Amino acid sequence: MAQTFTDENIRDIIASGKPVVIDFWATWCGPCRAMAPAIDQLAQEYEGRVEIGKYNVDEEGDISSEYRIMSLPTILFFKDGKKTDLRLVGSQSIDNLRAKVEQLLAL
Repeated sequence: MAQTFTDENIRDIIASGKPVVIDFWATWCGPCRAMAPAIDQLAQEYEGRVEIGKYNVDEEGDISSEYRIMSLPTILFFKDGKKTDLRLVGSQSIDNLRAKVEQLLAL
């Protein structure tokens, strides 16, 4: 199951230096809800290697404003405490998500 990222915990998680995948979503976003099972599956597959979680833009706001999230779903990838150039916007297949996570690990 994917973690729940909040304004209170996300900066510490990113600062840990571990690879981090943040799924920016909202309850009213159909594509976000459709992707939720894939995000949860990847969180299980990469447990212990990658921190994968969901950030609800309606309940939280600091990070989504900081990284100028304008479309949902948007997925950002972090490594060594910094945002990478990897980014996905819109609905994604689990294979495409997995490929990006593998790219993140290879950085």
